[in-house]
Amino acid sequence: MLIKRREFLKISSLATTSLMMPNFLKAMTLDEALKPSQKILVVLQFTGGNDGLNTIIPTKNDIYFKERNGIAIKDSLPLNDEAGINPALSYFKELFDNGELSVMNNVGYPDPDKSHFRSMDIWHSASRSDEFLETGWLGRFLDEECYRCEHPTQALEVDDMLSLALKGENNKAFAFKDPKRLYQTSQEKYFKSLYDHHHDDETVSYLYQTLGSTINNADYIFEKSKSKKTDQTYPNSQLGKDFKTVASLIKSDINTQVYYLSVGSFDTHVNQNERQKKLFSDIDEAVKSFVADLKSNGIFEDVLLMTFSEFGRRVSQNASNGTDHGTANQMFFISGGLKKKGLLNALPDLQHLNDGDLIYTEDFRKVYATILKNWLKADSSKVLGWKNGIYDFI
Repeated sequence: MLIKRREFLKISSLATTSLMMPNFLKAMTLDEALKPSQKILVVLQFTGGNDGLNTIIPTKNDIYFKERNGIAIKDSLPLNDEAGINPALSYFKELFDNGELSVMNNVGYPDPDKSHFRSMDIWHSASRSDEFLETGWLGRFLDEECYRCEHPTQALEVDDMLSLALKGENNKAFAFKDPKRLYQTSQEKYFKSLYDHHHDDETVSYLYQTLGSTINNADYIFEKSKSKKTDQTYPNSQLGKDFKTVASLIKSDINTQVYYLSVGSFDTHVNQNERQKKLFSDIDEAVKSFVADLKSNGIFEDVLLMTFSEFGRRVSQNASNGTDHGTANQMFFISGGLKKKGLLNALPDLQHLNDGDLIYTEDFRKVYATILKNWLKADSSKVLGWKNGIYDFI
């Protein structure tokens, strides 16, 4: 059967939603999957480099107000005597007060890179800054834990393309933007006719094989997404829709243990406060609906929402009422199952900087190791090669 270029590109586009390796496809015939009783991790990526100093505000630090005389947040919501949170994150403040939010300040890594792409690769792969890995930390988690899983949907990303974080050597997560749209596309007569197609060319044959896997699992994801309809009202933003999709899947009996979402861009070189306020408002409203949904279904204790950004911003504002690429940043952890709540460590030290940038005190790989070992119950040393201890907030 001859394929026109346009048809081939359409097939390729659908196939990239999963791009499973051949031995992953073989695992589909096995009958053991992740148990639905296991803990769930939801990762929310703040794409673009969120400004941490205007997120968790050092309210008593004169250096902060001096270096940011045009963009300093003066009406933050108090968390304690020395720190406040951006007023656009009012629900995060409520979670903090309820003991359902933890904040890790000053997270980073040695010899930080200020390139969006390179720093994001470092966070995704959990590599050193001088090390280049082709697999992600959650992808390697799949390699360790999911070699006998029934469906290749143990990790799902709500996006059109799969992030490096979810690509393993043998296993990969499954990426999609909308379960219904993915299902409808996969059910088109033209695509269905290709399911059993074989081709002598190895590359083309692999493409068909991957497409067949996508068609098979599109039905699985769609059926699970609609099995537990929600009464919760979500905001009409894209992030609100994404969280609604995740909530519907969590409440079903799908075998997924990791969900991955992104929001941005936080690259606020110009007019930072307006942009950050809009993004934070969208996040705050979406997370509020998501947590309410989980609580009403009695599963908030078993779900951990973690946020990160590839880097923070410089301490001093620039001439455009914005901030330029910096280094260390904070991470949020939201769950009904936290062991330690509130601010987990000290605020950044603004007196001791490296050429105007924060000096990190907490390595993000230690955070990942904690998530893997204490929450996902995985061997963090095998996944990360990290043997320098873990935290105890979960």
